[in-house]
Amino acid sequence: MKILSGIILAFLIASVSYLMFGKLGIPEGISAVKGFDVNRFAGTWYEMARLDHGFEKGMSHVSAEYSPQDDGTLKVINKGFEAKTSTWQATEAKAGFIESPDVGRLKVSFFGPFYGSYNIIDLDEENYKYAMVTGPSTRFFWILSRDKTLDNAVMQRLIKKAIDLGFKLDKLIYVDQKDETVPALPSKP
Repeated sequence: MKILSGIILAFLIASVSYLMFGKLGIPEGISAVKGFDVNRFAGTWYEMARLDHGFEKGMSHVSAEYSPQDDGTLKVINKGFEAKTSTWQATEAKAGFIESPDVGRLKVSFFGPFYGSYNIIDLDEENYKYAMVTGPSTRFFWILSRDKTLDNAVMQRLIKKAIDLGFKLDKLIYVDQKDETVPALPSKP
């Protein structure tokens, strides 16, 4: 009975560990940018394109704001307009570094102790005007820009690079950042 209890306990510990820390990987053969500067990355980024997933499904005008905190973490505020309900949605997260602060690999948590990886795999190193990001697998993919538009040549180069890295982009969604009929984001009280 003690052996069975030990096996069950080990399984539970392994399961909780996976849920808390197991999604911090990076797809095989892909590496994060080096020479990363979190202070230059801070500020607002607009989502230009993504592979869809449950937590952003049907959203347009998606943006993320990164703010460095005194404890070395980042505060992340994601915003987006949900067409189905005609409402703005916002979520707050906390991010920290998976490796050293000069490597573009963050662990992000939107709830509790559960983290997912946020791997910056391409970045405009000169001006920090665009970035390409993946999660722990190639099912997660984003192209971000500091502006609500991105030069088509840059977009096409990033898409080609992603395909060459093994991303399946046949269902890539180009995120609407321009629709003027979307109500303005409410101001903070």
